[in-house]
Formats: sequence, structure tokens, C-alpha cells
Amino acid sequence: MGAQLTRHAVTLWAVAAVCVAVDQGTKLWALTALEAGQVRPFIGSFISLQLVSNPGAAFSFLSGATWLFTLVAGVVCALIIYVSFQVRSRPWALCLGILLGGAVGNLVDRITQPPAVGMGHVVDFLNWNGWFVGNVADIFIVLAAAGIFGLSIAGIPFSPESSKGRRGHSAGGQEQVAPRQGQPDE
Repeated sequence: MGAQLTRHAVTLWAVAAVCVAVDQGTKLWALTALEAGQVRPFIGSFISLQLVSNPGAAFSFLSGATWLFTLVAGVVCALIIYVSFQVRSRPWALCLGILLGGAVGNLVDRITQPPAVGMGHVVDFLNWNGWFVGNVADIFIVLAAAGIFGLSIAGIPFSPESSKGRRGHSAGGQEQVAPRQGQPDE
């Protein structure tokens, strides 16, 4: 089956576009309104604003492997775009759209921020009580992961076809047999 544009694919891409715009807009604001290292209260002391340039992943993990995160984010984005043509579930489209938006938001930083293309540092500015500093894309990624986990646990299928077994079993376990052409349905 070739790539077919569905309303769920459009939903996924629209959600992703909104997430990227929100993420990049907040990062642009942070770059213009905050000074590196300066801490400003935002929601009491629980969440403060602190501009940080992060070469690694969460908690600055593997800060020397920026290129690896660029590659992984690119692969994740490509996979989500590939499966976007197959999604037939609104909840899955929403979760995957949020995940794609978060991944693209941080990938944009890896490509456009200093020190170099593909080696750029992610703009982080939300300090979570001193535990770590993140950004809106990170929030989207965590929300999407929680949503995907919830959909999986609840057994909500990615598409109607994915709720059937390989041999044509329905969700109730009954094998479905298609009538032969020229024979009446029973």
C-alpha cells in the first residue's frame, strides 16, 4: 500500500507544526529575554527561568555526543513521518504529532544553534527546582511518551488493522473468512 494522505495524518502533522511553533517561539523569547546563567523565579521556586545551552540530552547526558542526538532525532522524525500515513486513530495521531513536534523542536536547535550545524546546543530555559533545565519540546516529548504508554496499556489500536491478528482474527478472537466471489454472504 502506497502513502495515502488521511485525516489522521493531517491531524498528526498539524499538531506537530503547532508544537514546533510553540517550542521555537518560547526558545526565541528565552534567547532575547534571559541572560545565560541568571535565575529568575517563574512559578515560585519550583520552576524558574534559567537560560542554558545544552549540548547533550536530559541532565546534559553525553554532552560530547551532540552529533549522535542529531542523528537519533532525525531518525525518530523520519519514522514518525513514515508511520503517519498508516495511523487510523485520532488519539495515536495526537500523541505522535506531539512527539514529532517535540523531536523536531530540539532537532531545529541541533541544526541551527551554535557551535555548528548538526552539533548545535539545545536552548533550555525551564529550571525544574534545580533538578534539571529543559524546554517546551522536552515537555511535549514526555507528554507524548506518557500518552503512547497509556494508549498501549489501554489496548487502543494504532489502526483498525492492527487490532486484528495476522491471520484475520477479529478483536474478539473469531477468525473472519471473506466470502468467495459469486457466493452469497451467509
